[in-house]
Amino acid sequence: MKNANVMEEPDLMRRMVGTLIDKFGPVETQRFVSLCGGKRMESVRRHQLWQKHLDKGAFAKSISAYTKNRLPK
Repeated sequence: MKNANVMEEPDLMRRMVGTLIDKFGPVETQRFVSLCGGKRMESVRRHQLWQKHLDKGAFAKSISAYTKNRLPK
């Protein structure tokens, strides 16, 4: 078996997208790339994951600072 050189992902993506654009054009390339995207996460599940990883203390402080600067005195 031959040793294969493995490209870094950014280089691989740049070359592959460039090849697709050269061969099929930008519109068809965009259509193809959008087909390859995964299924969108349901919004409630996405929000639950956001809450799970939220630093509640830092979030509360940022809201407090924001409202303090926005409310009329």
